[in-house]
Amino acid sequence: MERTTDNTAISQPGLALVAVSFKERLLKQVLELVGLPPVALRLWDGTTVAPVEEPEYTLTFEDPRSLLGVLVNPELYFGDAYSSGSITLEGDLVGFLEAVSRGLHRASPPGLLRRLLWRWQGRARINNLSGSKENIQTHYDIGNDFYRLWLDEAAMQYTCAYYPSPDVDLETAQIAKLDHVCRKLRLKPGDTVVEAGSGWGGLALHMAKAYGAKVRSYNISHEQILYARERAEALGLSDRVEFVEDDYRNIDGRYDVFVSVGMLEHVGVYNYRALGEIIDRSLEPDGRGLIHTIGRNRARPMNPWIERRIFPGAYPPTLGEMMEIFEPRSFSILDVENIRLHYARTLEQWLERFEDNVGPITEMYDPDFVRAWRLYLAGSIASFRTGTLQLFQVVFTRHENNVIPWTRDYIYQAEGHKLSS
Repeated sequence: MERTTDNTAISQPGLALVAVSFKERLLKQVLELVGLPPVALRLWDGTTVAPVEEPEYTLTFEDPRSLLGVLVNPELYFGDAYSSGSITLEGDLVGFLEAVSRGLHRASPPGLLRRLLWRWQGRARINNLSGSKENIQTHYDIGNDFYRLWLDEAAMQYTCAYYPSPDVDLETAQIAKLDHVCRKLRLKPGDTVVEAGSGWGGLALHMAKAYGAKVRSYNISHEQILYARERAEALGLSDRVEFVEDDYRNIDGRYDVFVSVGMLEHVGVYNYRALGEIIDRSLEPDGRGLIHTIGRNRARPMNPWIERRIFPGAYPPTLGEMMEIFEPRSFSILDVENIRLHYARTLEQWLERFEDNVGPITEMYDPDFVRAWRLYLAGSIASFRTGTLQLFQVVFTRHENNVIPWTRDYIYQAEGHKLSS
């Protein structure tokens, strides 16, 4: 106890108690915001609040700014704070994010002010011709050497693999994905294929080599196009696969097959009707198509941190939103499959390889980059495990086409039209 010169008693412990109480209320507000998961929240001075006696995870705010950011807009500023190291975690990152994701499903809906703020923070960059190129370069042109460290060696696939059983390795699962797509398209020798978004060329090269198709593949990532052309040359497939460095909106010609794997997320819902028109002018009368995309069960803005820091311009659509591609042109949907748990498994294997290469990745970039991509991969695993994200494969054809399978057996035949090796 201390006294001032006017003999007024001032209780320093009492003032500290008021401060602690205020901090505790802030921490409780954060926990309530995310549905009270089994997480202890700790401040830089040791103040700790937990919703259960034995929390599974402890999240520490290392400075006041990180706490303020999460209170204002958790979806944006949590990622920034974690990436910079001003938020640290004790416990498994994927498990923590999964617990928070499940908690958010239980939490009460945000108020009007917070919804407006999230919508403003989560506005996607425009996917016009110039905007799309900038968005793609931001994510895909950061370096082939980076992606080569943790993607599969067989085909450099940066999309969901397909697991005949959960214990197969990544290389086997990615080749199985390529075959799964080709069988759904009933690909056969001599078919002409146009692909929107080639990635590093794995699917186009597989269609030509294993199924005898002739493929034209469009992509606006310069680094990916260079890699794909080198692979085509090395495999002796340059006469059967053409990699075009151009936007999907400039596709021309007529084809038996239209395919897009992992590109629709970059298109933007407002461009879906135009995409449908492009497909319509590209397909032969008995043509068929497949779109493989990350999606959602319910429309919601993209996570603003991922949209700003990792995947600019991205948006995972609902099936209902995807129908804007098909319905105006009277396309018939033949098959819809959701393989979200396959994507969770794919991401688990990517994250394992990423962690095995943290040293080289840190040398390429910096620790903040490593933490950001660790959070992105771990958060994606949690989102697919909890059903926040889906993975849709939609097969379609023209409405008057009667040359269609009688059953779905063709999808699961081991070889289909695949050429013998």
